[in-house]
Amino acid sequence: MDKIAVLIPCYNEEKTIGKVVADAKRALPEAVIYVYDNNSTDRTAQIAAEGGAVVRHEYMQGKGNVIRRMFREIDAQCYVMVDGDDTYPMEDAPQMVELVLEKNSDMVVGDRLSSTYFTENKRPFHNFGNSLVRASINRLFGCSVKDIMTGFRAFSYDFVKTFPVLSRGFEIETEMTIHAVYNNMQIDNVIVGYRDRPEGSESKLNTFADGFRVLGTIIGLFRNYKPFVFFGILAALLTLIAAAFFIPVFLEYLHTGMVAKFPTLIVCGFVMMAAIQAFFSGLILSNMDKNARRSFEVQRNFLHTQQHQ
Repeated sequence: MDKIAVLIPCYNEEKTIGKVVADAKRALPEAVIYVYDNNSTDRTAQIAAEGGAVVRHEYMQGKGNVIRRMFREIDAQCYVMVDGDDTYPMEDAPQMVELVLEKNSDMVVGDRLSSTYFTENKRPFHNFGNSLVRASINRLFGCSVKDIMTGFRAFSYDFVKTFPVLSRGFEIETEMTIHAVYNNMQIDNVIVGYRDRPEGSESKLNTFADGFRVLGTIIGLFRNYKPFVFFGILAALLTLIAAAFFIPVFLEYLHTGMVAKFPTLIVCGFVMMAAIQAFFSGLILSNMDKNARRSFEVQRNFLHTQQHQ
């Protein structure tokens, strides 16, 4: 097992990968540097190998697929994940590693948004999207994570080996954050520098397509991780809709003694039945969720024992 593993997912980053590997070796000389190439068509893998990195390959396209492969194959006491585009100064990595190894942190978030991100990033929709995602997750899950979409993080062994990678693309960062929050893992924020990509280096992130995927991931994870709240809100909305259509029919009945809108009354009944079903679905899924959390804690205890044997 490595003490520190630096994980660098890459796709066509020949202009920057050499510098990222060199910076990682300088900042963390005791670390093993792993570069996972994701079907690059340029010299990314060759340059990384020449720089002294261990180069491996993931042939299923997408950042989520690369991270799944990394987490499955590598065992380490501390993992540092950084993008290969040279937007994150590696000088901040030792502080992040210290929090994992000395302060029991499970996930250290490299917080760009509190430093230079909004002045360095020249894509206004990216800035708006990052702020929206951060506000949404902190509000829905009751946490205070400073940067949800950052590609610069450090993890404990427990986090990596219990994290089920379900996403294929850039929504993976959102999934990581919610997994840590939901399972009551220790999360720390470290303010890190950020610089925009150098000239000639292109972002693989599609602002709108990937943005909508991230928002869809947030809604899906909120439904899965907080089912009682999600289905409770759904039940309340359906109840309000049923009441809004039922009250005029009921008032007319009180006034005339007749029901003139039977179709409306029938629809109200079905909508109310759906509301009741949503409420009890939330109750059932909430109980299942509690059992899953118990199983998770048992699994984590087993992993912790295994790591220290």
